[in-house]
Amino acid sequence: MADEPLVLGIETSCDETGVGIVRGTTLLADAIASSVDTHARFGGVVPEIASRAHLEAMVPTIERALKEAGVGARDLDGIAVTAGPGLAGALLVGVSAAKAYAYALGKPLYGVNHLASHICVDQLEHGPLPEPTMALLVSGGHSSLLLAPDITADVRPMGATIDDAAGEAFDKIARVLDLGFPGGPVIDRLAREGDPRAIAFPRGLSGAKDPAYDFSFSGLKTAVARWIEAKRAAGEEVPVRDVAASFQEAVVDVLTRKAVRACKDEGVDHLMIGGGVAANSRLRALAEERCERAGIRLRVPRPKLCTDNGAMVAALGAEMVARNRPASDWELSADSSLPVTESHVPGGHHHGHDHVHEVSKENLYP
Repeated sequence: MADEPLVLGIETSCDETGVGIVRGTTLLADAIASSVDTHARFGGVVPEIASRAHLEAMVPTIERALKEAGVGARDLDGIAVTAGPGLAGALLVGVSAAKAYAYALGKPLYGVNHLASHICVDQLEHGPLPEPTMALLVSGGHSSLLLAPDITADVRPMGATIDDAAGEAFDKIARVLDLGFPGGPVIDRLAREGDPRAIAFPRGLSGAKDPAYDFSFSGLKTAVARWIEAKRAAGEEVPVRDVAASFQEAVVDVLTRKAVRACKDEGVDHLMIGGGVAANSRLRALAEERCERAGIRLRVPRPKLCTDNGAMVAALGAEMVARNRPASDWELSADSSLPVTESHVPGGHHHGHDHVHEVSKENLYP
């Protein structure tokens, strides 16, 4: 359809400079520049390095996406950008770039929510989202269970991590096992050759009196680290593959069990899983198994769309345009702790995070 909105999306919440171009629910381009290798030697993401890398990668990545999509910047119907949550400095680079392009091209600007974007990206894979959609988002910075009656205007938090997110736990255990950073892919790979029942690691917040939908992985992380230390102290070899498999099983067991329970409790027959950890093969397999048993349809985008990318931001932006949601104004600011209840930031209301300075139109375009 020619009248489907053509939107460019910019994502800079962490260490990936993502630029995507979407027409309606069709992905035309997904260009990414990652600074993960630069952070690897520090064992984690260094915010200042991430911000500088975004700055250098931004224009070339946008140009690459436009070329890949075969469209000109003037053909766009709007520009969407992650306004939060994320690293303050990194977000600011994306928001400033989006404002500059939108202003120069005379196009509407949409500051959107990183988490809502992770849900909306599934439209590029499996078509329009059912309403409501239950979403389990699992990544380095968050593990959340969200109910989305309307992805552009109504996203409700059901549960979240009260300490370490699942992705953080993967990174920390990988560090203890000397497997490098990021930890998710390497633990997934080793776990395939290990026994998930070899070691009985704890399942956090799974008791009858615990919050039904909240997650906790810090107790698990400590238990695994102590188990490894005890082995080493006794001069025994650590069975890395079994540790990886048993740890991974403890994480995905809790995630899938709580997500399926939330679907049943809310009478929702669809579950969408997104975020970087959704690329984990065991999480996909166990979710598939449990959803099938419960009569729930599982939607998981392909791994490349699960990790941070510009396509997801463009997908939500296109949905904002299609549903005539108000564009953001020039006062749009990066908000490192933007609540998930705000799918996008229409007006210039600022959440008072003093460490992120609002960029006025005058400063941006002298």
